Amino acid sequence: MFDWIDTRAQARAKAGLARRVRPRPADSTDLDLASNDYLGLARDKRVMGAAAAATLRWGAGSTGSRLVTGSTELHTELEYELANFCGAQSALVFSSGYLANLGALTALTGPGTAIVADQHIHASLIDGTRLSKADVVVAGHCDVPQVAHALSTRGKRRALVVTDSVFSVDGDLAPLAELAEVCRQHGSALVVDDAHGLGVLGEGGRGAVHAAGLAKAPDVVTTVTLSKSLGAQGGAVLGPSRVIKHLVDTARPFIFDTGLAPGSVAAALAALKVVREEPDRATRALDVAQDLAFRLRDKGFRVSNPTAAVVSVQAPSAEAALGWADACRAQGVVVGCFRPPSVPDQISRLRLTARADLTEADVERAVRVISETGASAGAVSRPR
Repeated sequence: MFDWIDTRAQARAKAGLARRVRPRPADSTDLDLASNDYLGLARDKRVMGAAAAATLRWGAGSTGSRLVTGSTELHTELEYELANFCGAQSALVFSSGYLANLGALTALTGPGTAIVADQHIHASLIDGTRLSKADVVVAGHCDVPQVAHALSTRGKRRALVVTDSVFSVDGDLAPLAELAEVCRQHGSALVVDDAHGLGVLGEGGRGAVHAAGLAKAPDVVTTVTLSKSLGAQGGAVLGPSRVIKHLVDTARPFIFDTGLAPGSVAAALAALKVVREEPDRATRALDVAQDLAFRLRDKGFRVSNPTAAVVSVQAPSAEAALGWADACRAQGVVVGCFRPPSVPDQISRLRLTARADLTEADVERAVRVISETGASAGAVSRPR
């Protein structure tokens, strides 16, 4: 029955697309440019202490779905604080950002709905569109006229436009204000995954949706993750109160999933307080991203122009990207390695994440190691 799996595995290995789990030690001394801990809060003592205290008080798990025993006072407090910080009417916490996207898209659509999705949306949004049973049209990347055309020619009365705010591969920013305007012209709504914007973009890290002036819009829904800038775990949907109430009643990933563990909820709450009190962390993460991109571009690499904390460096092939990442790791610098099918344009990359807690020495070390190993991988695009 499973012989076909071996054939597929051999093909992936030959193409340089095999993956493996790499457990990391708790006391690693490697320079981390692969995690999404943009503000350096995952190991902040205030965040870890809050998680530990909540675990001792509430228990290791939430014990059930949110509608049975899985909601604590902490969950309600986090939902209030998230909505207040981001400027939304209401919020609903899920056990992951992935499930928040599935919940929003499946609950807000159906057979009588059209979805217009950006070509580069995250896998969780893609899966949400597949599960939605809606008519799905894929528009070109950040192509507002294509979105407008798809909306004007749709065969369904209701419609959603779906996009990331900051795209996870290259870190480019969606034209949110223009998309919202097109949605209003055609009587549709906008769903934005702000996973890579929260904590980094907008006033004090309030996110890309807030920066675009759309946080309180009645026709905009935002999804976020608590596992990136907030250094915790979980996800949330933010938007109009009637939308959030609808999700409570109908979103299967909310109704049938065990609630987020109290420790993770408390960690996110503590991190959100730090973000409020230390808005310079967002600025620092952006500065580090720009610095990394400038220095690597100066070394002759094809580097994205970061609008948030994601920096990507193109590799000549999947095999070269994998070898390049391994060579960096061997020198104590851990980087992301993005290869098909994770990249929508089929171009393999190293994906670097800038963090607010990186020092000047960290940046210099990263550039040196990536440059030296990249030259061996054939990734330099021009002579210096």
